[in-house]
Amino acid sequence: MFDKSEVRTIDRAVLVGLNAPGLSREENADERSLEELAALLDTAGGTCLATVLQNKSTPDPRTFIGEGKAAEVKELVHSLGADLVIFDNPLSPSQQRVLTEELGVTVMDRAALILDIFAKRARTSEGRLQVALAQYRYLLPRLTGMWKHLERQEGAIGTRGPGETQLESDRRHIHRKIAKLEDELRDVRRVRSTQRERREKNEVPVVAIVGYTNAGKSTLLNALTGAGIPANDRLFDTLDTTTRTLEISDTCTVLISDTVGFISKLPHQLVDAFKATLEELTFADLLLHVIDASDPCWREQAAVVDRLIIELGAAETPRLEVFNKCDKFVGDILPHGEDMISISAKTGAGLDGLRQAIGRRLDDGAHRVELHLPYDKGGLLDALYREAKVEKVDYGDTIEVTAVCTPKTLGRLSDYLAQKGE
Repeated sequence: MFDKSEVRTIDRAVLVGLNAPGLSREENADERSLEELAALLDTAGGTCLATVLQNKSTPDPRTFIGEGKAAEVKELVHSLGADLVIFDNPLSPSQQRVLTEELGVTVMDRAALILDIFAKRARTSEGRLQVALAQYRYLLPRLTGMWKHLERQEGAIGTRGPGETQLESDRRHIHRKIAKLEDELRDVRRVRSTQRERREKNEVPVVAIVGYTNAGKSTLLNALTGAGIPANDRLFDTLDTTTRTLEISDTCTVLISDTVGFISKLPHQLVDAFKATLEELTFADLLLHVIDASDPCWREQAAVVDRLIIELGAAETPRLEVFNKCDKFVGDILPHGEDMISISAKTGAGLDGLRQAIGRRLDDGAHRVELHLPYDKGGLLDALYREAKVEKVDYGDTIEVTAVCTPKTLGRLSDYLAQKGE
């Protein structure tokens, strides 16, 4: 079992992947996914000493890569002085335990590495809650392996009771921890639900930025709103959601939020734990799917994000595909289409076009108008507060109101316009 600090203190690693027809696309490894695993290791503060890609028809149930290849990896680990072996594929608890024993160093899989990075990056209390919940869920099925020293003595006098009791005690402890974290995250969801109801009451459209990790989501939010959040060139640099106001036009204002980056083989424990945050996608009025146009594998990355959007229940949410880093694009023709925008968040190229595209989707045709309401029609002011954005109210010979109204509301109040057609 991994520890949150392992990769930061034991950081010389050999990376291993298995490519097997018997594995699903998500479970398989190839040269590209191993390169991404090396980038993840670098993000966690580790150093990649070597990579090993094994081709095999089916995974070995005991050592995953087969006895012979495991022996090769062991020799490589000792010759290079590695402290850690990281598998690009998901390992079962028993495989992880066996490999740790046979290789003589700590063995972890991609999911454990990503969890370590999330634990390091989370800053807000909500982010820490979500990461802790994911880690406990990852730990629970691996508890038995932590008691292997008792398993080897199974049946011996004086070991059966205490060993079993301690293991069950640890399981109960973790179940209690998980239940407590789930309760706290339910409270977070209730707060989010209240905030969402307030936004809906005020009719403020919500835009959510989604995309593969390191596609430039934070850089885009900074460029559009001046949010000032860190935006470095590394995976999972930003985990905690940031929401800012974006003025699209004089009469259209939206709330725009970034979200945690997606990645291939994202641990299901993290997807489940972060649903308190990611469920905002299902309530957004528009998704901006940011795609790194400079990455040769942008199609595969976009497909990963599309699958996770569907898994999170946001498949029906309207979407714009935003091809970022177009200043580094090396192809002949940038991707283009009705719902596609090419930009460079870093240089600012294409941002005006993006704002216009957001406006076309979300601007409800509202207009800023001045109304003169007779005092015996004061009930109309209450209706304006409910249905429009009231900016100013003065009391003189009449009630003089400046408000941003939709065409529907304006149609009922046209008799009270200060200037017809405004």
